[in-house]
Amino acid sequence: MTAAPATIVLIGLESVGKSALFRALTGQAVGDETNFRGSTVLVRMAALQDRSHYLVDTPGIRVQDDSETTRLALEQVDTADTVVLVVRGTHAHQEIDMLLHALQTHLPGRKAVLCITFEDKAAPEIQHLVAAYTQRLGIPVTLVNARDLRTNQRQALLQSIQRATPLPSNPSIILLPDIPVIQPQQTIFERRWLGPWVSILVILLLFVVPVYLAYLFADWLQPLVDDALITPLVQWLDPVAQAVPLLHFLLVGDYGLLTLGWYSFLWAFPVVLLLGISVAVTEEIGIKDRITAALDPWLRRIGLSGRDLVPVLSGFGCNVVAVFQTRSCSVCTRKACISMIAFGSACSYQIGASLSLFNAGHVPWLFAPYLFLLFLVGAIHTRIWHTGLASSAAMPLHERAFLQSPTWRGVWWRVKAVLKQFLLQAMPIFLTICLVGSLLAYGGLLDRLADGIAPLLALFGLPATVAPGIIFSIVRKDGLLILNQSEGALLTALTAGQILILVYLASTLTACMVTLWTIRKELGARYALLLAGQQMLTALVSTLLLAVAVFIWRL
Repeated sequence: MTAAPATIVLIGLESVGKSALFRALTGQAVGDETNFRGSTVLVRMAALQDRSHYLVDTPGIRVQDDSETTRLALEQVDTADTVVLVVRGTHAHQEIDMLLHALQTHLPGRKAVLCITFEDKAAPEIQHLVAAYTQRLGIPVTLVNARDLRTNQRQALLQSIQRATPLPSNPSIILLPDIPVIQPQQTIFERRWLGPWVSILVILLLFVVPVYLAYLFADWLQPLVDDALITPLVQWLDPVAQAVPLLHFLLVGDYGLLTLGWYSFLWAFPVVLLLGISVAVTEEIGIKDRITAALDPWLRRIGLSGRDLVPVLSGFGCNVVAVFQTRSCSVCTRKACISMIAFGSACSYQIGASLSLFNAGHVPWLFAPYLFLLFLVGAIHTRIWHTGLASSAAMPLHERAFLQSPTWRGVWWRVKAVLKQFLLQAMPIFLTICLVGSLLAYGGLLDRLADGIAPLLALFGLPATVAPGIIFSIVRKDGLLILNQSEGALLTALTAGQILILVYLASTLTACMVTLWTIRKELGARYALLLAGQQMLTALVSTLLLAVAVFIWRL
């Protein structure tokens, strides 16, 4: 019987280049050589290119931290055949000592290797440090540039892994060379008073510019495609569809695949694409880490820390991914972070759907106040249901990431992953919603559902005809697109205030079912139900206040 391949585990603090090493050594394009803190929230495993060993990529550990990611990383060390300790050449002295202290109960008897990254940014004296630590620790030490691992460095690291030896229980005490610490560049984000405001401005630009460009593109393309393709196709199919009423509902009815399905794709896809590019480039450059540090004091007032901003911002891409990323949050802030994501982080599909509705109602200018409402009420909602965060709680942010030019390979991988998720997961689900909506409309069930919730909608000044959009938004937030029926005829019949109320209520009434299911798996069914109830209460009360404000404004 052939023995199972040995397991090699990469372990280190955050942002030291473990995921870049993982990609280079396995050939797996995981795209995690990006330059933002805490990129890996799940343990990844893949075989080395020669299939001789399995390599495990772990989340960055934090000293004296209670996060789920730190626990996951330490668990992997306990099962490893060989441990690769990864530290930055710019902070080697501090990080080696911190790492050895954090792993002191996990490393005895286990073969180890020390890999020093950031060769391109370290001081020239780093070569002397390599020799000194080889003598002191008695294990192989390799110096590499993880973001651009050359063939000779890759071979040197693999050879070091082959020669790995257990760490001595009492490393020899030798005089280490005095290596200067290379600090990342100072930027405007580190200014005490100006930094937070600049950070908010950058966040707005990250989302406003891509969304606006997507709006311009879709607005230009829609009439062209309608005239050249959709309208002729609908006319060609109309006789057949009219002869078979069910087919008419499924293809060219109010919720038809050709009518509603195409319209939804046109308005959602450009938003998903351009937001994906924007977020990927920002992560590659390294400014996301600066933003989280600058906003840390403000976020503590609503029960979050600066570290929690990364999952919240990730929620604007996908809420499910963001919930997984909350594993990097401290235990005392994780639930508050998930609450903020579920309420205030509009995923890219929700953004695309909302923009489509505002455009169909001829009120695209409402998109900015809509996003502001989401974030503002989301912050209030989080503060109401969770306490503020003390300055001593949740490990504060101290170090900054290095700013550097993006690696376009990493950007492309992230964008490609976003497009794949949209085309293979999001669109099939929405097309299924179109089919279900058509079947319910054909059987008259949508009218009955609308009549059932009409009294509730009347409290907010909304007609019963908008009920399907609210119902389907509970399943998925891009279920809102079902309100685009009849090429936006329903929305053009509403006032600007009604459209804002409608989109806000449908967006916030609950998190989508997929997100709630993920929360259930992460924190249990009881908490998922509690969070859903809290969010529904906040949504109904805030929507009622919004309706009153709209009514007073109209007076």
